[in-house]
Amino acid sequence: MRRSATSFRGILSIVGDIVEVDARAAQKLGILPRNRELALIEQDGRPFSLAQVARIDRDRVSLQVFAGTQGLSNRAQIRFLGRLMQAIYSHNIYGRVFNGAGEPMDFGPRLDDDPRVDIAGPTVNPMARILASRMIRTDIPMIDVFNCLVESQKIPIFSVAGEPHNALLARIGIQADADVVVFGGIGLIYDDFHVFRQAFEEAGVLSRCVMFVNLASDPVVERTLIPDLALAVAERLAVEEGKRVLVLLSDMTAFADALKELGIAMEHIPSNRGYMGDLYSQLARRYEKACDYRGAGSVTILSVTTMPGHDVTHPVPDNTGYITEGQFYLHDGVLDPFGSLSRLKQHVIGKQTREDHGQIMNTMIRYYAEGIEAEQKQAMAFELSPFDHELLRFARRFRERFMRLDVRLPLEAALDACWALLAECFQRDEVVIKQSLKDTYWPDHADHDADAEQELAQSS
Repeated sequence: MRRSATSFRGILSIVGDIVEVDARAAQKLGILPRNRELALIEQDGRPFSLAQVARIDRDRVSLQVFAGTQGLSNRAQIRFLGRLMQAIYSHNIYGRVFNGAGEPMDFGPRLDDDPRVDIAGPTVNPMARILASRMIRTDIPMIDVFNCLVESQKIPIFSVAGEPHNALLARIGIQADADVVVFGGIGLIYDDFHVFRQAFEEAGVLSRCVMFVNLASDPVVERTLIPDLALAVAERLAVEEGKRVLVLLSDMTAFADALKELGIAMEHIPSNRGYMGDLYSQLARRYEKACDYRGAGSVTILSVTTMPGHDVTHPVPDNTGYITEGQFYLHDGVLDPFGSLSRLKQHVIGKQTREDHGQIMNTMIRYYAEGIEAEQKQAMAFELSPFDHELLRFARRFRERFMRLDVRLPLEAALDACWALLAECFQRDEVVIKQSLKDTYWPDHADHDADAEQELAQSS
């Protein structure tokens, strides 16, 4: 470990979790700090915390202190370690939980002798990428049927505080047909961390999961490292072992807030709403790690991005929308079919899925939109036609059977359920869809069930 035996005193100031060090004192000892290099802070002859070089400005070096600076004296000693931040990478990481410094936090055996990999490396050479063409099944109809999750996709869940986004993310991690799930928790309260850990354990999938977690009570600095740790491990699993890796990150707004807090402490000039001017680049550097590698595995990124005040123009969701390939829009406890979008779904619909997938997806959304219009007409006391009543019934049953987050259906069963719902609510000739598909997939039972006929008679 280069220069590990050389330490010096030279702390100039301590602001928040940022320590400024006199670079001249280091240079006198032949030490030339590098950007993002690790340093060890020692106090009273004992290790205090790891730190990382965040900025080099002429005669000053700014260090981000992982454990926070509470109780740190300006007479503490600095020791530059000559290496970048690393994540443990071996077969021993499965089922383990690591903190924002990349060290085990689950009271399991230490992994000090296991090999490590550098984090925050460059994005993938475009020549090593292949076009997204494989679907990741989640058994959630609002995703699989209407907005497919595709391997190598980077896509956020736009949500607000109080919505069950963490429960949804855990369900996707459990049900997705990925080889490995790498979870990154950023600024989670302990209850949310426990939800993920317990859900993975009870579902029996913890043995194929790796978790990196920064709790709300942990140092802010470590929140900025969680995505890099998770993505470095995911990248190695995909490239070296050919794994199909699903990376789950929650919450990227907490990640951006941590960057803002550190930027203010280093007196960076703020931009929109106090966030730093490089917010787009910081987010893109992480999201662009999503990749389907030629001749190897893939990395798919699904993140949670909370919108303060339900404001989609907030800098974090606004910048995220320009980087990612769509979004899942979660509000009122359901995935909104109108606000959600997967820009890569056309690469798999009808190619990896059944021939009726594209037609049934468009037809269901069209009739649901018309059902919403019929509900608005009913609320304003307009006279409704018999077809409007059919649309009302369709919209209500669509929400119950498909939009509830606890619904679990394989894709083929969900497509069959779509055809069944159309047959329950409409006459066969009323449904505008390709005739050959109706001949193949329209259910054999009567067009309207008995309950539907009774509802229509009463409403008329």
